[in-house]
Amino acid sequence: MQVALDLKEEILELKRERNAIILAHNYQTGDIQDVADYVGDSLGLAYQAKATDAEVIVFCGVHFMAETAKIVNPTKTVVLPDKDAGCSLEQSCPADQLEAFLKENAEKNYYVIAYINCSGGVKALCDVICTSGNAVKIVNLAPADRPILFVPDANLGAWVMEQTGRKMDLWQGACYVHVEFTRDSINGIKEEYPDALVVAHPECTQAVRLLADEVCSTEKMVDYCKNAPVNDIIVVTESGMLHRLKRECPDKNLIPGPTDRCACADCRYMKMNTMEKLRNCLRDLSPTVEMDEETRKRAELPLLRMLEQSK
Repeated sequence: MQVALDLKEEILELKRERNAIILAHNYQTGDIQDVADYVGDSLGLAYQAKATDAEVIVFCGVHFMAETAKIVNPTKTVVLPDKDAGCSLEQSCPADQLEAFLKENAEKNYYVIAYINCSGGVKALCDVICTSGNAVKIVNLAPADRPILFVPDANLGAWVMEQTGRKMDLWQGACYVHVEFTRDSINGIKEEYPDALVVAHPECTQAVRLLADEVCSTEKMVDYCKNAPVNDIIVVTESGMLHRLKRECPDKNLIPGPTDRCACADCRYMKMNTMEKLRNCLRDLSPTVEMDEETRKRAELPLLRMLEQSK
């Protein structure tokens, strides 16, 4: 225990020395969430990254999130604890493939909406970015006279179509964690807790979303669980969210949604970050996130458009 305390103190001291801010996604491990200045979803983290006056941004999440912080803070040092913390959604939509598709379909004049879980290169090809928290709003604000291409998450895109009634062409990407939840695995846990409500992330498949009482972003899950009229709530998203929810909703019995293989779902990329790596990246200011300026500028426009439209 003393080692853990010493490590936390070391991180906090390095943070002061570096004039740094520590941003952590809801899917990070509990010890990292507890040492962070801000814990939230992609939208909240994007606002925090844009607003900070810290000289160093330590992003405890995955690579595209740290890259997003760099896009809106080109003169600041942005580091992430593990440079290999990637994302299956980002990997499912390489920028060169999207660029080729848009050229092949140039006559369609697509309005391209990119879920924030994508690379800076993909963001640079898009008209506007969205998160799971604001996707419905962003799609409702899209030009009515242009077809929409939604990349890269087909499950989120399908859910947004259900909410808005707006037809979109969907890139066939998926979050490998959220598609591991199945109708059978969620029905099984519902049988164990027949009075429980189910809250699920829109990256889940339609079969799972149909079983949920509420489908929403991780940030909106906090309010849903706080205000739920029952004690038992089955939470169908990545396991790290349970730490945040237990802290903010201590009176609720929060049950991790299981997959067919295990009692909860971990993102192997989110869990690559550790307290030791967090300490090291603050100490060494490495690994840093770098972008070529032309791509960064092009990626910044749709990001700022999202922040403006989300107010």
